[in-house]
Amino acid sequence: MKKGFPFLLFTLLFLQATAQQNNEITKNESNGLTYMREEEKLARDVYDSMYAKWDVNPFGNIRQSERVHMDRMKTLMTRYEVKDPVEATGDKPGVFKTAVLQKVYNELVKSGTTSLTDALKAGAKIEELDIADLDERIAQTKKEDILTAYKFLRMGSENHLRAFVRRLKSQGVDYQPEFLKKEMFDTIISGENQDAGCGNGPGKGQGLGQGQGKGNGPGKGNGAGNGPCKEKCCDKKAAPGCQSNKD
Repeated sequence: MKKGFPFLLFTLLFLQATAQQNNEITKNESNGLTYMREEEKLARDVYDSMYAKWDVNPFGNIRQSERVHMDRMKTLMTRYEVKDPVEATGDKPGVFKTAVLQKVYNELVKSGTTSLTDALKAGAKIEELDIADLDERIAQTKKEDILTAYKFLRMGSENHLRAFVRRLKSQGVDYQPEFLKKEMFDTIISGENQDAGCGNGPGKGQGLGQGQGKGNGPGKGNGAGNGPCKEKCCDKKAAPGCQSNKD
């Protein structure tokens, strides 16, 4: 027993060190989580504001999806013990710790209140920024859980961008990208919506909403649950589980 004790102690220390290492992230990864947490809050807050002003979709439905995206970032921040900037500001609407996001929020809300067209353009700009920033963050990490979350957010942003561009097109406006390269933008717009939830209804499905069902999407319940609502419902018509069905 005595001869085996040093080996046992070594094994325990090795396992502890490995666990600690797995729970460590780089400064870039930490900054990425905090930034994307606030950027998803920016999207939610702008869409809340635009929905209150114009009372139309896709703002009403997409804002629900942004809450899910915020929760995904919060889960990772808790896992890696990263301080939450949203908690630091009390999650007050339109208030951000990151100065550049505060500036972007102020500008988009100001422009979005002038007309519905400008509001929809503001939404498209937000989704463009999300995609560009997510691509930057994806390149900065190799951690599978972080990559999975970022790719989920990116999929949602692509769906949202298509929704805003379609709504603008229905009003005779040909939206042109400001932050994404034209080739990437065109590829996204011509693509099909991927399944990802924006509602919070119970049930079974492929979605990633706040549902209580047990579908095939990753996660269960309110983190990245399996509600029946799909991103394509965030355009004009709401599927079961979405919060609004107004055009």
